[in-house]
Amino acid sequence: MTESSGADRRSPLHARHEAAGAKFAPFGGWQMPLEYAGGGVVAEHTAVRAGVGVFDVSHLGKARVAGPGAADFVNRCLSNDLARIKPGRAQYTLCCDASGGVVDDIIAYLHGDDDVFLIPNAANTAEVVRRLAEAAPAGVRVADAHEAYAVLAVQGPRSADLLAALGLPTAHEYMSFETAALGGVALTVCRTGYTGEHGYELVVPAAGAVAVWDAVFAAGAPWGVRACGLGARDTLRTEMGYPLHGQDLSPQISPVQARAGWAVGWSKPEFWGREALVAERAAGPRRTLWGLRATDRGIPRAHMAVHAGEAVVGEITSGTFSPTLKQGIALALLDTAAGLAEGATVTVDIRGRRCAMTVTKPPFVTPSVR
Repeated sequence: MTESSGADRRSPLHARHEAAGAKFAPFGGWQMPLEYAGGGVVAEHTAVRAGVGVFDVSHLGKARVAGPGAADFVNRCLSNDLARIKPGRAQYTLCCDASGGVVDDIIAYLHGDDDVFLIPNAANTAEVVRRLAEAAPAGVRVADAHEAYAVLAVQGPRSADLLAALGLPTAHEYMSFETAALGGVALTVCRTGYTGEHGYELVVPAAGAVAVWDAVFAAGAPWGVRACGLGARDTLRTEMGYPLHGQDLSPQISPVQARAGWAVGWSKPEFWGREALVAERAAGPRRTLWGLRATDRGIPRAHMAVHAGEAVVGEITSGTFSPTLKQGIALALLDTAAGLAEGATVTVDIRGRRCAMTVTKPPFVTPSVR
């Protein structure tokens, strides 16, 4: 799910990260942990795939749309069909502009017909809130709650064991949420995440974040719980083919190009960007997001050119080394006119050497979200 330069804000958990030996990096206007001492990205990645890891993702935006008809209003703006889900469920959706480009990708939590809680990306929160607030009808309030809450992502096959040890609910279905309390702190336990593993995200009032973080780590000791930074978050999400806004989705990359058409309510009569997206879908996109899996040694990175023979046929949008597969993987926008299909061989120029890669459809690893 963007992000980039200039870090002015700090998580309410910043002191805990410093104590754990975190290496920090600017991300979406926040100073966030990239990795921690005592293992680094590969150890943190492995903890999530094999046990349980905890990420501080408090940089993610938070916004509330409330008032009579709030859910219907959100549904007229964002791409997915909020009418498909019931209160207590969450939905991945997109905020598009008139051209069909993606302003942001968002998780919408439906509390009721008059209450929708949104989690956009950090760098885009103000813009999403601005667009919704300008379009809101009388009686519907759009509030930016970016710094009012912290978010802890507890991810991995032992995540349910950890939360159960704290007395928190764990049995709810994927993309649903329940309210609970931990040590007097009211929180929301969401069956969501960005790793491809069974996991939860805890939305916690900022004032209670440290107490919840400490409780989670105390309870997770029997399963070797690890604090995980944005480095592992990136390798985990790339293995799943999950998009990062600003790289794999953007105002210049539509959901049709990014294979995110499943997050569009095509039968809805109204949402931002509908006319442009319907037209692009009918005509076929000029480029499409594919996965690339290295067959040579080399780590692909964003913006590297993709070649078929001597012709440039696309560009990598996200690339990394997969700790699970022990090889380079990437997401890349490939020109439709090149006629490439799954199994085709392309090359990527990595530090002056052509690295062979196989075109594939993500995910690169088997998902375990459910």
